Amino acid sequence: MPSFTAFLDANVLYPADLRSFLMFLAVPGIFRAKWSDDVHEEWISNLLERRPDLTRTQLERTRQLMDKHAPDALVTGYRQLVPALNLPDPNDRHVLAAVVRGGASVIVTNNTKDFPAEALDEFAIEAQTPDEFVHHLIDLYPD
Repeated sequence: MPSFTAFLDANVLYPADLRSFLMFLAVPGIFRAKWSDDVHEEWISNLLERRPDLTRTQLERTRQLMDKHAPDALVTGYRQLVPALNLPDPNDRHVLAAVVRGGASVIVTNNTKDFPAEALDEFAIEAQTPDEFVHHLIDLYPD
């Protein structure tokens, strides 16, 4: 199991191509992926709003396959941390709580402004866009 752990925010799981690419990197162990039930619900709900051609059943199958093929990815037991956390958008506190509980050092998100360094520094966590994250993976694993 790789030691480099990254928490995937809902907005990087919403686009199927990006979700697939990140899973392509996580499944063989290039990094250790983390997410939560709340994040799953967020990406699924947002996708269903914008894609009426998809069904919840289809997306729940994707969710189940993600949980199955990324060992230990699903973070639980984080909700009690939420009230003590401060972020610009209070609705993002569940993400930070799950990141802390899951032991991730990076939040992979397209909304880095929602996770400012001053809010993350005390936890030794950094927010990175998917592009930044993949660039760092290439530096870690040049082969």
